[in-house]
Amino acid sequence: MPGGRLTDADRQHIAAGLAQGLGYAEIGRTLGRPASTVMREVTRNGGPDDYRAHRAHQATQQRARRHKQPQPDPPPIPDNGYGRDPQAVADFAESFTALLIEQGLPRMEARVLACLQITDAGALTAAELVERLRVSPASISNAVAFLEQQGMLRRELVPGQRRERYVIDDDIWLRNLAASVHMQNALAAITRRGVEVLGPDTPAGARFELSGEFVLIVGAALRQAMEQWQQRLAERARYS
Repeated sequence: MPGGRLTDADRQHIAAGLAQGLGYAEIGRTLGRPASTVMREVTRNGGPDDYRAHRAHQATQQRARRHKQPQPDPPPIPDNGYGRDPQAVADFAESFTALLIEQGLPRMEARVLACLQITDAGALTAAELVERLRVSPASISNAVAFLEQQGMLRRELVPGQRRERYVIDDDIWLRNLAASVHMQNALAAITRRGVEVLGPDTPAGARFELSGEFVLIVGAALRQAMEQWQQRLAERARYS
């Protein structure tokens, strides 16, 4: 907000301006504030006919105090009798989440994925995710929808119940890699089209041609990695 937070004197000025029948823009100009700032201030504190500076100031202070209240610590992550250090697990979960965010995953989606990854069952219900992450059910629902679309988890019914739980498995990164291969194929196709449209003998066309060569190399490497992993899984299945 330009100029920092509104002061009690600012609110007195807003109240006086409203009493004079001034508009938000005119009041904002005298305060050096955008009209939208004045409008939000008035709207959240009774509207133009019921705005009172002292009452608005008290309400703002109360909201600030509520926001500063410390959030309760999340419940410890069950270790299922493995004797893990709860703090070490929590620190690892935080580090893993941060890495997922650095890799481009949205924050809430990264938190949900990390929470599922560190559970031994690899499955949690929406209520369990809400409890562990201390977020709203809507936040969990949106994150799950995104991760499901990316092939990074799936839904299944809890046995004997009508509730759903969200599950990850050993193929999570394989599916993610397959999505990357699909993207590389699309990039290769569009770069070839760019060369055709721009002309291979032009600077722009040559740039697309070089980019296309790189994309093809990356795509081939990803496909080879997928094949190697599938072979390894097949070998493990034979000897298990």
